[in-house]
Amino acid sequence: MEKSHRPWSMGLFVVYREITKIHLSEKKTNLSVDFTNQLDIIEERKEGEVAIMLIQFNFKNYKSFREEATLDLSAAKMTEFSDRVVSIGSEKILPVAAIYGANASGKSNIYNAFEYMSEYVVNSFKYGDEEEEFEKFRPTPFLFDSTSAGTESSFEVYFMLPGDQSGRTYNYGFCINKEGVTEEWLNYKAKTARKYNTVFYRGTSDEELDLSGFPKNSRDNIRVALEKQVLIISLGAKLKISKCKAIRDWFVANEFADFGNPFTNFFMAHRLPKDFVESKDVQQKVVEYFASFDEHIKDFKIEKIPSDGEVKEDTYKINALHKMIDSDRMAEIPLGMESAGTLKMFALYPELQEVLEKGSVFVIDELNARLHPLLVRNFLLTFLNPKINTNHAQLVFTTHDTWQLSNKLLRRDEIWFVEKDDRGVSALYSLADFLDEDGDRIRKDESYEKNYLLGKYGAIPNLKSIDVFRED
Repeated sequence: MEKSHRPWSMGLFVVYREITKIHLSEKKTNLSVDFTNQLDIIEERKEGEVAIMLIQFNFKNYKSFREEATLDLSAAKMTEFSDRVVSIGSEKILPVAAIYGANASGKSNIYNAFEYMSEYVVNSFKYGDEEEEFEKFRPTPFLFDSTSAGTESSFEVYFMLPGDQSGRTYNYGFCINKEGVTEEWLNYKAKTARKYNTVFYRGTSDEELDLSGFPKNSRDNIRVALEKQVLIISLGAKLKISKCKAIRDWFVANEFADFGNPFTNFFMAHRLPKDFVESKDVQQKVVEYFASFDEHIKDFKIEKIPSDGEVKEDTYKINALHKMIDSDRMAEIPLGMESAGTLKMFALYPELQEVLEKGSVFVIDELNARLHPLLVRNFLLTFLNPKINTNHAQLVFTTHDTWQLSNKLLRRDEIWFVEKDDRGVSALYSLADFLDEDGDRIRKDESYEKNYLLGKYGAIPNLKSIDVFRED
């Protein structure tokens, strides 16, 4: 399914005949990644196919996370909201993970770590023997001690592939330092098995390269072309090796949105859903989507702007139509003049549509930015309702919105916290695993929001009075 989002500006829409580039970049670089042009089209899941599901994400020595951090979406043994747990093979998987923490605690670094891993899987073949480009894109380790600053960072996922009727669980990961990839592995486990089988393993030397899970001609091609900055998965996908392509496509299918980044806010809010200009049905679906939180927009008016001969792309003016209060007529307002919240929800629509259709993972930083808590809750319910989320899409998001921190909405194993200690080291932990001062686990009938704000679970700001302006 192609990504076909079209940019617009203050009611003027330029329709590009080429697919718009999706910018997913490490914030310290100017690198942009064109996911669309790098992938073979991922088909929508057919009935009966296994969903694209993230089970666990591990990473270590990345930015503020010195020690290994684990975001686990496998369901714990608890009774609340059992109907939303997805059972596939031997796995029981959750649809949502909500991550809370103070400002500068490291919440966004979890988002960045998963985004980095995805980008590198898709694009590492570009950096073979390109040390200058690799230097721009290598991961940032924990820099506040000399040992971590000079050692490798690691990234690892456990997941399931679409269409794999065997119900296999896959484990893929890599380690990378300032020189290149130091370790990489791909394993799989049948749904009834306890141990993983190796597809390939790569260490630092030629003697540590095990490609036994590939056909002989594929093994030979990889050995010839592999360079220290390049991942086997990335290279193998370019070489049309089916196992590598399947893993690469899993990462491509996932969506990212960083609403804490002004550039992302602008870029996403200036894109159109697929076929929005051409299809009245698509426009009506967007109207219905808006009606779930704002019924004022009744329709859209689209006008083609005559070309001056210099611009090759088609340009359109798009207005939102609002019903006037004193007549049956419609008032026209350029879409760019709608509220920031409306534009954000408009920006979320294409990605929401895609992840729900594919059953993929939607990772969002600062979901609550510019959105009312009730609107955030409505967005969450889309993923939490099995009747709507029929393809088992998943949502992983960071937020400061404690209103969603409720036992009426989330399971304990869907709630996560990030806390940074006085050394600058971040730690990630689940409410399901948290032990109170008496060594007891948190009960499902507790007031999560109240107790969190009281500091019972940690991960809150250490506040002091702002007295810098006080006159002595």
